[in-house]
Amino acid sequence: MIKTINGHMKRRFWLAAALLFILTFAIISSRSATVKKAAVATKKEAREEPKATSAFASYVEDIFQNAGLKTSGLDYSVFQKAITGYYNLKQNKALPQSSSIITVIDFNKASTEKRMWIVDLATKQLLLNTWVAHGQGSGELMATEFSNKSDSHQSSLGFYVTDNVYYGKHGRSLKLDGMDAGFNSNARARAVVLHAADYVCENTIKSLGRLGRSFGCPAVSPEVSNKIIDLIKGKNMLYVNANVNGYTSKYLNEGFIANFAAPADSAISITQN
Repeated sequence: MIKTINGHMKRRFWLAAALLFILTFAIISSRSATVKKAAVATKKEAREEPKATSAFASYVEDIFQNAGLKTSGLDYSVFQKAITGYYNLKQNKALPQSSSIITVIDFNKASTEKRMWIVDLATKQLLLNTWVAHGQGSGELMATEFSNKSDSHQSSLGFYVTDNVYYGKHGRSLKLDGMDAGFNSNARARAVVLHAADYVCENTIKSLGRLGRSFGCPAVSPEVSNKIIDLIKGKNMLYVNANVNGYTSKYLNEGFIANFAAPADSAISITQN
């Protein structure tokens, strides 16, 4: 009788052990499959993200090289920021789809250097590279201080959209709308416009060792002011850059890169998921 009971107990033990083994194996297999799926998905995303990023980088590099921007002195990282802002402005409908002209001003460079570039992204051409003045309150040879405040006589950083032409105390001038809240959004109230100024010339550089300075406007040479205005007027982007602490812009958001597709022509193409 005791042997029979012991036999039943042994069979039950081994049956329970077998069931436990099968259950454990099933759980481990399930978890393993889940981990593998997650790993495959991660690898797929990793492959796709560099591809999208690479597409944007290749597009920027292509224009940078074809337009001869390196030779002209424009830093690649500054140009890339300008293009990033351009696409974000497009997505926010702050620029018309037909717009392909961008203007870059790099205040990391001295006023004795030609630190304004006008580029046609559609034709991949540098249209103009010239001098541009900064504000009196921003510095002498170099612009180091920036403000959005009235009467500061300082230049303002960030992204602008050009507007209409008007005639003021500096003659034919171009109105600008500052797009970066807190950094250049008071451009209209401060009358920060693009205009001609006699102190933006090589003779001033020779006599003072720097350009003359404005009250905060991006002032240009009278010799090229009309050409500049005609090139960039009417809802095109102007970007003022400088490496200073604290400047941020929603237009430097790189979220669009994941869906980026280089345009075949002047139209902007951002694929949708």
